[in-house]
Amino acid sequence: MTERQAGPAIWIATAGGAGYFPVAPGTAGSLVGVAIVVGLGRLPLRGIASIAVLAAASLVLFAAGVWAAGEAEEFFGRTDPGKVVMDEVVGQMLTFLLIPHATWKWLIGGFLLFRAFDIVKPFPARQAERIPRGWGIMVDDVIAGLYSLAVLAVIGLVHR
Repeated sequence: MTERQAGPAIWIATAGGAGYFPVAPGTAGSLVGVAIVVGLGRLPLRGIASIAVLAAASLVLFAAGVWAAGEAEEFFGRTDPGKVVMDEVVGQMLTFLLIPHATWKWLIGGFLLFRAFDIVKPFPARQAERIPRGWGIMVDDVIAGLYSLAVLAVIGLVHR
């Protein structure tokens, strides 16, 4: 596969090039996810509508990410290449699914939680990495995002 043929897939898989960041590309991808959440949070929507928009955006990027990550594996010639960060983008977005208008404190907390779960990969995230092609790349970070979402939900309930 030539670079020209792979162009759109690589652009998506690397989250517009964030995956080429020389230090901690996964963290750069997570920051793209936070930026998308902040951007979507500025839309004039509230309540279930803002949650639905964030969920829909996450679903679209997940589907595109599965395809692009699979293509990127072929292009880079290795399984789960570090430059592929669309998984971090989606996982980070899912972290904020219940609080799409998160304050900066929630954004920092959710960012740190997601990074921790993404690195530690608690069950079944590590096992999900074994799913072939782009599915495994994306699903383990979706699981990390759901763990982060659950922790933020519990913290939100405790601090009502």
